[in-house]
Amino acid sequence: ALESGGVAPASLAESRTAVHVGMSASDYAHLQADGNNPYGGSAYTASGSSHSMASGRLAYVLGLHGPATTIDTACSSSLVAAHLGVQNLRNGEADLAIAAGVNLMLSPLGSILCSRARMMSFKGRCHTFDAAADGYVRGEGGGVLVMKRLSDAQRDGDEILAVIRGSALNQDGRSSGLTAPNGKAQQAVIRAALANAGLSPADISYVEAHGTGTSLGDPIEMKALGEVFSQRPADQPLMVASCKTNIGHLEGAAGMAGLIKTVLALQNRTLPKHLHMKDPNPMIPWDQYPLDVPRETATWGADDTVLRAGVSSFGFSGTNAHMILEQAPPAPARDLTAEPAATMLVLSAKNKAALQDLADAYASALGAASAPRLSDFAASAAIGRSHLAERLSVTAADSADAAASLRYYVEGNAGRGVSTGWALSTGAPEIAFMFTGQGAQRPGMARELYESEPVFRDSMDRCARILEPLLDRPLLSVMWGGAEDTAHLDDTAFTQPGLFALEYALSELWRSWGVEPSVVMGHSVGEYVAACLARVFSLEDGLKLIAARGRLMSTLPRDGIMAAIFASESVTRDLIRGDTGQVSIAAVNGPESTVVSGRTDAVTRVLENARSKGLDGAPLKV
Repeated sequence: ALESGGVAPASLAESRTAVHVGMSASDYAHLQADGNNPYGGSAYTASGSSHSMASGRLAYVLGLHGPATTIDTACSSSLVAAHLGVQNLRNGEADLAIAAGVNLMLSPLGSILCSRARMMSFKGRCHTFDAAADGYVRGEGGGVLVMKRLSDAQRDGDEILAVIRGSALNQDGRSSGLTAPNGKAQQAVIRAALANAGLSPADISYVEAHGTGTSLGDPIEMKALGEVFSQRPADQPLMVASCKTNIGHLEGAAGMAGLIKTVLALQNRTLPKHLHMKDPNPMIPWDQYPLDVPRETATWGADDTVLRAGVSSFGFSGTNAHMILEQAPPAPARDLTAEPAATMLVLSAKNKAALQDLADAYASALGAASAPRLSDFAASAAIGRSHLAERLSVTAADSADAAASLRYYVEGNAGRGVSTGWALSTGAPEIAFMFTGQGAQRPGMARELYESEPVFRDSMDRCARILEPLLDRPLLSVMWGGAEDTAHLDDTAFTQPGLFALEYALSELWRSWGVEPSVVMGHSVGEYVAACLARVFSLEDGLKLIAARGRLMSTLPRDGIMAAIFASESVTRDLIRGDTGQVSIAAVNGPESTVVSGRTDAVTRVLENARSKGLDGAPLKV
């Protein structure tokens, strides 16, 4: 789930990531128990079978520091887990939340107890909303949801599958029986979720119902939905279905199953067929409420309609959950015409056999007629997957070229742009981004990158747009235009914004390749870029500051220069002794690197003095 979301599991270490797992069965613990030996078990029995470890173990393995809980509210457990993750994100307790649900049938005990409670279908099918409804069929499986704040996901360029607009929880309280559903409580939780989402019932066109297929529960749930959505026009009924007719009742993971089904329906703008419904349940007053069930797979909504849906999950202990989903916002337009001349794809696995299997899978995907661009594959592999010990890289011109090279490797051959090796350490290296100051500029700098690398080009264009009202000439013309424009590049009013934009775009390019810095630092102009990357201030504010800085420095007297002398501070002080008052030390960059500044003629004499003593030095273009 993390890698599908473009999140490398290793990247979450030490992060404020929440984990909430919904589960209600204890089959594994029952298998470990020995009724004849109360002293059985080992030192690992408790940690291996306690519900709390479902979330705790994930947090431990991934090294997470956000909230971690395991939820048992019976059938609503996993939707409650998702609700808690949403609350963590909204309250600022986490920056990413993982919600999961799991149900495994490892022992016959659960099925025996459910049968004795007359919950199970004698027919072996979930006939939800049908006259033949006589109970549910147990199912097993699991699902995982990765959630971020919408603004964060858009900022990070994530693929957004759907938006959670709101959610709510409540309790049945005292109903007609301990495990009997409470229709009024169900109405209340749906209304609360709508209010939390800032929506009205008219905004919802589909509800993924709890829909267990019981003679008692189905009519109560449909009547509750009918009351909440009673104002819909009869010719625009609320569509209601349940995935329990498809995959059975996943119990503690049921809410997650319904949630994932609804996300897929939103993505495809399609309502899947609701199975096993032949004769509508006569206990449901179909003629009183604007409700309908999709008995055939159907297109969902007009193309210009924003689709929204509700998902219900009700636990037999009385805890009810409802969540409101909305289709994902349109992804920003991308330049699909430009592709790098060559792209490096990196793959890794725990051993050679697994690496060959992975390479084979990538070869098939890259060789498909509908394969995405190679650069998209490369970005996902570099950024969205953990990098394991056994590694492979292939450099290719396009997807078909990469597929051919990977097949060549899988067949046991060497070469064709494929390199393999074993990493001595799979830990992330400590990387520093260092940014230079004035003096590094030159006409035409990075023009080739602008023409060949879309990420670099987009970043440069963004900086140029921000700077347009702040500069007398277009920045890109000064950097890459004709002689009349580039003559201004050494004017600090353009030098500083130009270097800032270039260094920022370079950092964005490296980050798009999966190279993330642990430390950022800079010199002079570079300090501003480093501060921007460290989020001390925004890109917009950083460019405004550097443009103002450059403009002010450009107004200073021109009869002066700076020079670098490759000598210690003490040696440099001896060199300038004859020009005291006209030359001074501006910066000590290192043990053998000193910068002086002053009147042009005086600095020139100091440079000549240095050279006469065998020391290197040069004026700086500042």
